[in-house]
Amino acid sequence: MIIAGVDEAGRGPWAGPVVAAAVILRGAVPSGLNDSKKLSAKRREALFAALLASDCRIGVGQASVAEIDALNILQANHLAMTRAVDALGEVPDLVLVDGNRLPPWRWPARAIVGGDGLEPAISAASIIAKVTRDRIMAELDGQHPGYGWARNQGYGTADHARALQSLGPTPHHRRSFAPVKRVLAEFSN
Repeated sequence: MIIAGVDEAGRGPWAGPVVAAAVILRGAVPSGLNDSKKLSAKRREALFAALLASDCRIGVGQASVAEIDALNILQANHLAMTRAVDALGEVPDLVLVDGNRLPPWRWPARAIVGGDGLEPAISAASIIAKVTRDRIMAELDGQHPGYGWARNQGYGTADHARALQSLGPTPHHRRSFAPVKRVLAEFSN
């Protein structure tokens, strides 16, 4: 039976895409897989590299800021997850998804609350999604300095809020999110 684990990174930030990963574990699986939030950045990077070097199948999908604003974050998250499973290049018999909601898709699936710490395939997907998104935000930080995205990954930290207030929103800010919407209203007055 081919089982894919799916998880996402970036539902809550004020900026950047939401990124999902799907992983089918195969062969020698790296030891120490866990919920990416419970791992240090250094450990996540090491496991990311080990997963890419393994026989595992990995698919990554994103939903852009424009899609998040047009659809809402839940629907955009489901879109990113669907794209990640499609990117596997292999049809899974079962998809295990971290969380309590399943995207409306064609694959048999089961949602598992806390699955990123319970199911190794979901843990692997958690790591792939988190490292991929962190790298995207670090790159965007270089293009839009001042918001601290390399450190805060676009989350609503105090530094990010101050920068948003003083510098204004970038094209990578989620305009449908209340803090960004408020600043946009202030800038347009």
